[in-house]
Amino acid sequence: LLLLSEKETLELAEKLRSTEFGVSKVEVKPFAERPRAPFTTSTLQQEANRKLGFGAKRTMGAAQKLYETGFITYMRTDSTTLSKEAISAARSLVRSVYGDKYLHPDVRVYKGKVKNAQEAHEAIRPAGTAFQTPESIRGQLDSDQFRLYDLIWKRTVACQMADAKKQRISVVVEGGGATFTATGTSILFEGFLRAYVEGSDNPEAELANKERILPNVSENDPLVPKSMDPKSHTTQPPARFTEASLTRTLEERGIGRPSTFASIIGTITDERRNYIYKKGNALVPSWRAFSVTRLMEDHFGTLVDYQFTADMEDFLDSISRNEGGSEEYLRWFYFGDDGPASEPAER
Repeated sequence: LLLLSEKETLELAEKLRSTEFGVSKVEVKPFAERPRAPFTTSTLQQEANRKLGFGAKRTMGAAQKLYETGFITYMRTDSTTLSKEAISAARSLVRSVYGDKYLHPDVRVYKGKVKNAQEAHEAIRPAGTAFQTPESIRGQLDSDQFRLYDLIWKRTVACQMADAKKQRISVVVEGGGATFTATGTSILFEGFLRAYVEGSDNPEAELANKERILPNVSENDPLVPKSMDPKSHTTQPPARFTEASLTRTLEERGIGRPSTFASIIGTITDERRNYIYKKGNALVPSWRAFSVTRLMEDHFGTLVDYQFTADMEDFLDSISRNEGGSEEYLRWFYFGDDGPASEPAER
């Protein structure tokens, strides 16, 4: 890695403006992109935040109404499994709406990767053995409910569609002792992208994933530089949490359950508590948040430890399976102990 000052960069650009360039290498790599799994509570909240701008509370409120009125299945779930009836309905819709070539030849089965997933319900999907199209029920839903149902419908149908086929093209250009690389992506077959395109927490990454066509060139082709623009580059710190990325992180750490994600986010974003303020979608902690965190870490460190929360979920699960004692756990929690959360089970 060579670090150039602004002066050195401008001098190099001036030198290269009169240089003859040529294509030294063209590399084409085809690849396939698979559709994502049907929605769980966590992924629904994340995608509704990214695509619709909904907070977790707003998402779950609309989902609750859709469930109560019989338009979607139960909306608190960590399972990506679909019933046979749902798979049949989705595949039938792909044939009728998009055509046979967009249908994956085999039934797609998705396995959850969530820590401590209970999978007591199937994934969130349109209800019934034949999915109603969003337009057919638009008049029965308010704006939030319609947009959320449309998102769920598209994701469920897309999960049984064919892979998107793409190709990545890399062109290496050399001249004057300098080497430049340009990359592009083109879509050969849309597949599931006809129905659904995954959102992104990072707008730049989302833009980069879109189709970018390069000129049709071959090795040894001469090239004439039309312009030479030096650009500065600075590394960026990790992005702040959004509601979507925070929900994903909670899920990855095994903290919370589908029924508690919205309440956790709701507590953090409650304006009366003044823990955070929003800058765009980013959650920015207030001075009160730093003070409360410091207080909890200094005096209740074991309770705010990430692993304690995940271990507690494990132990509560073991109690529900009659593998651990509830009284022993409560006694340990109330009177305190320096041992791990799993210790009560060993007593």
